[in-house]
Amino acid sequence: MAAILEAAAQILEAGGLAAFTTNAVAERAGVSIGTLYQYFADKNAVLHTLAERELQAALARVARALKGEIDSSVEGRVRAMVRAIVGAFGGRLRARRAVVQAVLSQGPSDLLAPIAAFINRAGAHVGEQRIFTNLDQEQIFVVSRALMGTIRAAVLEEQPFFKSRAFEDELVRLLLSYLGAVTEAKRASTAPG
Repeated sequence: MAAILEAAAQILEAGGLAAFTTNAVAERAGVSIGTLYQYFADKNAVLHTLAERELQAALARVARALKGEIDSSVEGRVRAMVRAIVGAFGGRLRARRAVVQAVLSQGPSDLLAPIAAFINRAGAHVGEQRIFTNLDQEQIFVVSRALMGTIRAAVLEEQPFFKSRAFEDELVRLLLSYLGAVTEAKRASTAPG
């Protein structure tokens, strides 16, 4: 299965969705088409599994970032989280774009739900320095969609600044500003008087 997914990523990177067929993936992976179909129902299943695999790897990197393994400051943790999400798929920009397009074409994606839930869970257990207050359902929706929507748009539009420090800075500013405003609003609502 790993060979099939790697072959799929290579084909997407080399030729995009136009070159992506189950026959091409099987050939690149060195397996028969029958073997591919033992693991995947169709090419959309391959794309969805590829997206889920990259999401899980990104969430593992986000977990390390939020634990402060890279930088224990609030900004450092948020920056490391942003970097982990932007860095999903490594340097395979064309493959990333193809997977995002394919997943979006299948209708509303459930791939954002794990990110939103993870951000809320991880934020509640960061330790002394709270990055995220306990967010309510609407706030989780807004912060996860703001982050992932911006990243998704940059991928689909093939923005040349996607991997730049300036883009990373803006995503960090977006998250810190929103989360700071939420924290301040919660403090103000619980303050006496």
